[in-house]
Amino acid sequence: MGSALAANEGTSKKKIISWAMWDWGTQPFNTVITTFVFSVYITSASFGSENYTSQSLATSTTIAGLFIALLAPVLGQNSDRRGAKLKSLRYLTWALAAISASLYVVRPDPSYLWVGLILLGVGSVVGEIAGVNYNALLDDVATEKNVGRVSGFGWGMGYLGGILVLLLIYFLFIQPDVGLFGVTGEDGMDIRVSMLVCGLWTLVFTLPTFLNLKERPRTNITPATGVIDSYRELWRSVKRIWRASPHTIYFLLASALFRDGLAGVFAFGAVIAAGTFGFTAGEVIIFGAAANIVAGLSTMAFGLLDDRIGPKRVIIISLAALVVLGISIFFLYDRGPIVFWISGMLMTMFVGPAQSASRTFLARLIPVGRAGEIFGLYATTGRVVSFLSPAAFGLMIGLGVVVTGKENTQYWGILGIVVVLLAGLLVMIPVKEKQQQIG
Repeated sequence: MGSALAANEGTSKKKIISWAMWDWGTQPFNTVITTFVFSVYITSASFGSENYTSQSLATSTTIAGLFIALLAPVLGQNSDRRGAKLKSLRYLTWALAAISASLYVVRPDPSYLWVGLILLGVGSVVGEIAGVNYNALLDDVATEKNVGRVSGFGWGMGYLGGILVLLLIYFLFIQPDVGLFGVTGEDGMDIRVSMLVCGLWTLVFTLPTFLNLKERPRTNITPATGVIDSYRELWRSVKRIWRASPHTIYFLLASALFRDGLAGVFAFGAVIAAGTFGFTAGEVIIFGAAANIVAGLSTMAFGLLDDRIGPKRVIIISLAALVVLGISIFFLYDRGPIVFWISGMLMTMFVGPAQSASRTFLARLIPVGRAGEIFGLYATTGRVVSFLSPAAFGLMIGLGVVVTGKENTQYWGILGIVVVLLAGLLVMIPVKEKQQQIG
């Protein structure tokens, strides 16, 4: 059986842009909520000590990852069976918009810490499962010749969308003493109203995806299966893949590690900027906007490189750079914010390309009609070890207290993320890029 990308003879710019608009539309959850605004808000002194709130965030992130690991293969597999990837994506996207807006209820008080973390965790689960269906649509809009560019364009659109929404909420609500509609920082209202904006942004800007893309016609639609049968089929799929292309399994293991490390960079980068380098909420947003410009452009550029030199080389280059830069932040943390501005900005150049190339590496191998299942397995393998980065981040903070005797050792958390990235790099190096088709 040929790959889905090989079977796709061509596509239109309209379909590519409509597909990429989902990344643009859902980016507020990743950029504003998970990374630069809400995560900083929920780990601030209003909710407890920096170490306690940071470790609580790590715990909730770990639990959410376990749910994703359990649900992704079942839901992805059943989307394939029903031929309903786009329909599933639509409902999950609407749910993500609702959860984003619901963060408005989280007031700056310790009693709301776990309310916020639970909503954040549920949103992470919904967003990740939605991403399975979104990734599975890649073979409907790309070909073998342009999959790197298309994937990079999608990631880049997400980053650039993140810039606009960050700047929008910063200048309308957070930076002014009295923002639009009379919003101020009292009772965390500037941050809380920003969450409503995020929900609306997702609802509006994902409309082109659902209006312009259509499900690929399927002639072999079968009924959805239960959880137990889905896991049995998943195990059979893993055995088929192992027989046909063992290095695909090696890749799934390597990507599980390094994607968790990449997620850690996003999840805890802004937290470190605020807690270790003293960035204000406004400075974090400005940094995030600048970082997204760099990340968006570099991801699109590396997408072109992906089609030229292959996704494996893009991944290796990106991970090696991230390891070096992460170590530099740890050792130079006492030099002040300039260290984070330089090293952090350079890190953003390599996170997106590694993520995009990881997606195209797998997309080049998927047979027709198997995208949801394989990307569900991709999400599951990633989430099986998703506890590593948050756990390593939290454990290294605790180790820092023991070693240094300091009260705030948050900067030690970066070493935990570096270890996970390095492990993924070492496992990825021997993986063969040119493989047989997945069975």
